[in-house]
Amino acid sequence: MTAHAEQIATTFGALLLRTNRAHLYDRLTAGVDGVDGTTYPVLSGLARTGPATASRLAELIGLDRTVTTRYATRLQKAGLVARAADADDARATRLSLTPEGRRAVQAMRAALGAIVADALSTSEPEEVEVFARVLQRLLDALAPGA
Repeated sequence: MTAHAEQIATTFGALLLRTNRAHLYDRLTAGVDGVDGTTYPVLSGLARTGPATASRLAELIGLDRTVTTRYATRLQKAGLVARAADADDARATRLSLTPEGRRAVQAMRAALGAIVADALSTSEPEEVEVFARVLQRLLDALAPGA
């Protein structure tokens, strides 16, 4: 492993630490009604996957199904998530974003964009372009089935 690859792996590992993710989620949800750092993964996951059962969503976002269901209930009470019967499984319900939920996700994505832009503000545009391409290649290499 090269020194740069080792540094990237170490930094990537730190980025994935729960404390760092929780801090980021808290920053993204500040001022967004009905969502907080704990419910963020459920709302964000639904935005990325589209309507899904709690079991499927839990699998995709890495939370326990019961936790996902509990957080979905909180988001539903806040008007951000809707539940409907699942056409494929009579025992399950399908979770989806409400229009308010989509607006909340847009606000959080704007906040993330601002955080990233601020973090990269001292970088040269060419560096940012290379970073974006390399980050995409890393994501592609880590994707299931890669």
